[in-house]
Amino acid sequence: MKKLFITAMLVVSGALFAQDDNAKHEVVDQMVKSTFYHDNGQVQQEGFYKDGKVHGQWVSYDENGNKVAMGQYQNGMKIGKWFFWTGADLTEVDYSESRIAQVKKWSQGAIVQVNKN
Repeated sequence: MKKLFITAMLVVSGALFAQDDNAKHEVVDQMVKSTFYHDNGQVQQEGFYKDGKVHGQWVSYDENGNKVAMGQYQNGMKIGKWFFWTGADLTEVDYSESRIAQVKKWSQGAIVQVNKN
């Protein structure tokens, strides 16, 4: 299960740098806000860079505009709670120093699995 989440997060992170042709960058409060788009024009990801590193909240969407992932970066490191939506399921991943500390999977309001490291 942990490997699945690591793989999913690598795909999401890799998408940050893919398709730079479909991207918009603007300076907001001394940071760069980047918005990446799917080929159909829908937002794929949006978030901020500070000093060349991902920083602050990042949100990812599928091609239909549905939110699929949301989390926080601090100076390029994942921190706090990240959320991943898959159909009716929600997976909550807690990060400590950019490492997975705990994983919870929710299905229609109930915890169905908890992994602690």
